[in-house]
Amino acid sequence: MSTRRRGAAERRVARGRALTRPTARTLPAPVESAGAYETVALVLQGGGALGAYQCGVYEALHEAGIRPAWFAGTSIGAINAAILAGNAPERRVERLHEFWDTICAPAGAVAWPLVALAGISDWLPPSTPLSAWLNALGAWGALAHGQQGFFTPRLPPPYAFSDGSAAATSFYDTAPLKATLERLVDFDRLNADGVRLSVGATNVATGNFRYFDSARERIRPEHVLASGALPPAFPAVVVDGEPYWDGGLVSNTPLEYVLESVPRRDTLVLQVDLWSARGPLPKTVLDVLERQKDIQYSSRTRQGTDQIAARQRLRNALGLLLERVPDGSLPAELGAELEPWLCDRVFNIVHLIYRAKSYEEQYKDYAFAAATMREHWASGHDDMRRSLARPEYFMLPQRGLGVVTHDIHRARG
Repeated sequence: MSTRRRGAAERRVARGRALTRPTARTLPAPVESAGAYETVALVLQGGGALGAYQCGVYEALHEAGIRPAWFAGTSIGAINAAILAGNAPERRVERLHEFWDTICAPAGAVAWPLVALAGISDWLPPSTPLSAWLNALGAWGALAHGQQGFFTPRLPPPYAFSDGSAAATSFYDTAPLKATLERLVDFDRLNADGVRLSVGATNVATGNFRYFDSARERIRPEHVLASGALPPAFPAVVVDGEPYWDGGLVSNTPLEYVLESVPRRDTLVLQVDLWSARGPLPKTVLDVLERQKDIQYSSRTRQGTDQIAARQRLRNALGLLLERVPDGSLPAELGAELEPWLCDRVFNIVHLIYRAKSYEEQYKDYAFAAATMREHWASGHDDMRRSLARPEYFMLPQRGLGVVTHDIHRARG
C-alpha cells in the first residue's frame, strides 16, 4: 500500500474513533492516553536556577506513571535532561534531588557573613520581603563564591589574561560541573538503552546552532557542558575540535527540533519553559533587565508552536488533496517531489511555563539558595499535577488537526 493510501486508511480509522470518543466523565487517565502516542518527549528550556521548576514537573509526571522516551534540553534544561536520560526510571527523581541539593550549596568556605544569612530563608514563609532580601544575598553569593559541584570563580579574574584561554575568556571554572555529571549520569546507559537525548549548543567560530543527539552520535559530558556554557560567565567547551557556547544564545527552546525531526511520529510533548514571554511593563532599571531576559530566553515558544502547527496542517491538507487525484494522473516525478511533505502525524503539546514570583528580580536565574530551589520545584510539581487533573489534555488529537496545545495557566486566563 502506498504512503498516501495508507495515510487515508489511518485517517478513516481515526474518524471512526472520534465518533466513539469518551465523554468527560469516562476519559482515560493521562498515563493511558500517553500510551497511545508513538513518542512521549520532555522538552526543557535553559534558565539556570529556575531549572528546579522542571524537576518538579518531572516528579509529578513520574508519580503519574508517565515515562518520556525522548529528553531534549538547552543549558540547565540539557543538564536536567541528561540526568533523566542517564539513569534508570526508578532512580531519576533521586538523582535530580542529589544534583540540586549539591549545586544549591555555596562553593568553598563562604567568607561573606551576609551571604551565609541566606540559609535563614529556609525557616521563613515564602514571598515575604525578608525572604526576598535573603534570596538576593544568595544570588550575590553565587556571583562571589560560585556553587558547589557547579562552578567556582577564577582568581585572578579574566582581565589579567589576553591569550584566548578559558582563564582569559570566562569568570568561572565549570570543572566541578563536569565531575558532577560524571558522577550522576551513566553515559553508557544513556547511549545504549533506547532513551533519546538531544541538547542544543552554539558554535563559537561559525555562530551556527546545532543539536547533539544520541540518536546519531555518542553523547559525552562535553556535549552537555557545551549546551550550558553561557558566556562570559563560563568558558567555551571544545567538542570534536570545535568550540561551543550555550545553545540559548540562538534558541533556548528545543521544541521545533523535536516536532520537525523525521520520521515524524504521533508525539505527546511536555514543554517546560522557564521564561514567560508575557509580563508587566518595567518600572525600574532592574525591572528592565529582568524583562529583557524573559523576552530573550522565552524564545517566542508560542509563536514557534503556531508556525509549526500551520506547517503540519498544510502537510495534512496536501495529503488530503492528493487523495483526490485519480490514480496515474500525477506525474511520478512530481509525486516523488511531494512525498517528503506528506504527513498526517499529530502532535499534542502540554505547555508549562514558570511564573516568576512577585519578589523575584533579574537575578532569579542565579539565585541558587536552597529554599528558593525548593520553592521552584514545588511550583513545577503543582503546575504538572493541575495539568494531569485535566485528562483531556493528554488524549491523542484527531487526525487533521496537526498540532494542539494545552496550558493550565492560559486556561485560567
